This record gives sequence, structure tokens and C-alpha cells, in this order.
Amino acid sequence: MCNGENIVPPVKTRIQKLNEKRILDAALEMFAQYGYEGATIDKISSRAEISKPNLHYYFTTKSDLYTSVLFRTLETWLAPLVMMDPDGDPRTELSRYIAQKVEMSRLMPADSRVYANEILHGAPFLKTYLEDDLRELMSRKTAVIQHWVETGQLKNVDPYHLIFLIWAGTQHYADFAPQVKAVISESRLTKKFFKSVEESLCQIILGGVLP
Repeated sequence: MCNGENIVPPVKTRIQKLNEKRILDAALEMFAQYGYEGATIDKISSRAEISKPNLHYYFTTKSDLYTSVLFRTLETWLAPLVMMDPDGDPRTELSRYIAQKVEMSRLMPADSRVYANEILHGAPFLKTYLEDDLRELMSRKTAVIQHWVETGQLKNVDPYHLIFLIWAGTQHYADFAPQVKAVISESRLTKKFFKSVEESLCQIILGGVLP
């Protein structure tokens, strides 16, 4: 507006919020199963049980919808890292972070697979975000770990590689679930199994970095 007033976006109704969630949830499933190219608007609208014109009311293009799925995933998956307390005890903070990441792999495997597929294809939709927002977040959180190292609360480890290790260790069980089930001869990965994953990763990772 020419007078400099802030433009306040319209408040979404309860029905609009529910429909948007239905579409995003359906899109997540289709993108996880078929990838970006294979997940057509027809498939997504059918899975969401919503008409194509109605879907396009919320998301104009497939790329808009895909980007919304990615950023919803990022907001959820990065929240535990954001919450890492620089004044907290490293054992407590890292144990909590590992536990939260394992639980996300148990409850939200499709989210992890969609994100991993985006990265494996060169991050065409997320390149700017990764180089700006994620880089800034990682800079802040690696500084927390470096502080723990410098104060003798952790061994002299590279903060970036520690976070990468936690990501790889926890999300493996979401991204490679069929391989895990085949190797351990289980038809499904239970809550009890994921608890054992959490305990093992805490033991391995914390055993390597705590003095």
C-alpha cells in the first residue's frame, strides 16, 4: 500500500486450515512414494479426497505445494536443534536431541524421505534456504557445542560432524527402513525397537564425545 501501512494476511478459517493440512499430508505421501516428478496433482487431489480446483485454491502450482511440504518438514525436524540450550548440560541436551530425532524417524518417516530425496537431487528447491537460514542456524548451534568443548564438557570434536553424525544415525531408520527390516528380519519397526535405537545411539555417540 502506498501509505506504508502493513498488509495483514487474512485469518484462515478452521475449514481452510483443515483442508490445507489434508492437502499437505496427501502431498507428503505422494512425494515420498513417487518423488517430485511422479507425484502428480491428480494423485495428490485423489489422495486428499479434494477436487483439483479446490486444491489449486490453496496451492497454485505443484512447486508451491512441494515447497510448502518441504518447509513444514524443516520447521518440525529442526525444532529440537533450535531448542538446544547453550546453558544446559551436554549429556542432557544431546541425549534429548537424539531421542527427539529418533522419535521423528519413527513417527514421520515420509517427511525424512521427501527431504532426503530433495537433497539427493541437488536441493533445487532448497538451495537458497540451505545456504542462508540453515547455515546460520548451524553456525549458532555449532558454537554451542564448541563452547562445551572449550569448557571441557566435551572432548575435542568437530561440532559440525557431531551434528551430521546425529542426523545420519537417527534418520537412517526412516530413509532406509526397508533395508533395516530386511537385515534384522522384522516385518515392522516397533516402538520398542526405536527405543533400543535411541539407547544405542546415545551410548555410542555420547560415549565418544563425553570426557
